Amino acid sequence: MKLKTILMSLAVVAMLFASCEDSKKKEAEAQAQAEEMRMEREKDSLMKVEEMNTANMAEMEANSIAAKAMGNAELSTLVSALQAADLAQTFKSEGTYTVFAPTNEAFNKVAKATMDNLMKPENKEQLQGLLKYHVLQGKMNATDVLANIKAANNKLDVTTLNGEVLTLSEKGGKVMIKDAKGNTATVTSADMDASNGIVHVIDKVLMPTM
Repeated sequence: MKLKTILMSLAVVAMLFASCEDSKKKEAEAQAQAEEMRMEREKDSLMKVEEMNTANMAEMEANSIAAKAMGNAELSTLVSALQAADLAQTFKSEGTYTVFAPTNEAFNKVAKATMDNLMKPENKEQLQGLLKYHVLQGKMNATDVLANIKAANNKLDVTTLNGEVLTLSEKGGKVMIKDAKGNTATVTSADMDASNGIVHVIDKVLMPTM
């Protein structure tokens, strides 16, 4: 009788142990499943964020300064120069710029020998300097430009991306830009808004000291 009781007790203990082990196993499985679901949710979330970032980047590039210039037939020479200088991608990317964009006619006023020389691969650094001389860091629309000129008593010096200075003034309601060589360009069309700045079209190529 005593042996039977012991055996029954052992059987109960074994059943309880097995049940406990089964519970632990189920709990571990549930935790593993929950962790797998959490990781799947994180993966989905990261993919959505990546897709959104890709879409936002595509939209930004489609409305960038470079894209606006490429879409304007009057600025095709400028676009060619940006591409030759490896600067087109810069003006597709994030940032905030104010660009004074010379028209094709403006480039035609520059001596052909000068432009041909600048477009040579070995003179890319000079071409970059010329193009950066047309760019300011930050965004200034026409209203901002005129207000700043007025505040500077009609002589506003601004530092360009190549480190040299342009002098802005106002005459007859138009913005005039004097370069390092003393030549003056006029803003003929203002406020071409872009995702990474703004473009003002000008009638002359601005020349740095080079």
